[in-house]
Amino acid sequence: MHTRSRLGRLGRTPTPTETQGDSVAQSATTDTFAATLTEGPYSQGFGEPTLTRVFAAPRELVFRAFIEPEQFVRFWAPAGSAVPLSSVTIEPWAGGRLEYTTVTDAGVGHPTMCTFLAVEEPETLTYADHVSGVDVSMVLSDLGDGRTRASLFHRVSRTVPRL
Repeated sequence: MHTRSRLGRLGRTPTPTETQGDSVAQSATTDTFAATLTEGPYSQGFGEPTLTRVFAAPRELVFRAFIEPEQFVRFWAPAGSAVPLSSVTIEPWAGGRLEYTTVTDAGVGHPTMCTFLAVEEPETLTYADHVSGVDVSMVLSDLGDGRTRASLFHRVSRTVPRL
């Protein structure tokens, strides 16, 4: 499945009207995803931080939100920035690309280029971030009652200077 963004005409976060009927948007709003991904707690082990969040959405929908560009742009960027849809390429298979640019409100772009190492729908995505030198594994756990725990494990995959 090749999921390259073909809706570059928006180049911005869709409005609620543009996403009516969207099952992921109905299960967990953009605000819920954004707040969930940008707030603590973090495990602070050197070189291997872990971020864990619980979503009020079924595991399959959370997984789809990470691999469908139209959903990804709605929650991935931190506050004060956005990911233009036209910058997103998601090829959700081992060896496929995950590429996007985060643009700050001041207009500064930060490109990210990753390669998927493993994809096991709807449970696991593992990718190598070529910009930061970090490997990330996202594991989705079905908690029942339509809730999903997402755990993102970060491992530094190359030598980086310690500050």
